Amino acid sequence: MPTSFAQFPRPLHGACLVLALALAGCASLPPPTAELSAANQAVARADAADAQQYAPEDLDRARTALSRAQAAMSAGRERDARALAVLSEASADLATARSAQTQAEATLAQRRAEVASLRQSLGMEDRP
Repeated sequence: MPTSFAQFPRPLHGACLVLALALAGCASLPPPTAELSAANQAVARADAADAQQYAPEDLDRARTALSRAQAAMSAGRERDARALAVLSEASADLATARSAQTQAEATLAQRRAEVASLRQSLGMEDRP
């Protein structure tokens, strides 16, 4: 008849518990290299979208978070590095979106002015 875990001596229970906790502590997340790469790419996309001109605060926030993430990674603080990289990516994506919105609004205003000018030249000022 096989023995059950309950039949092991008490000190062995504690040793098994300590061993299980030690093994669980060793199972950590991999380094946040994917998050850092995604943040780098998001900042590059924001730069390409002229975010420095249209959303400089958001882009600066993204760059600062990315720098801090890289510093945390170098210091071995992977959890902080991961959180900062995610923050950087989100800030860069926000900068890209705000830049696109500002550019679209400017284009819309230009088109509306062109339509108003055409209406005026055709004598249609009162019509929508």
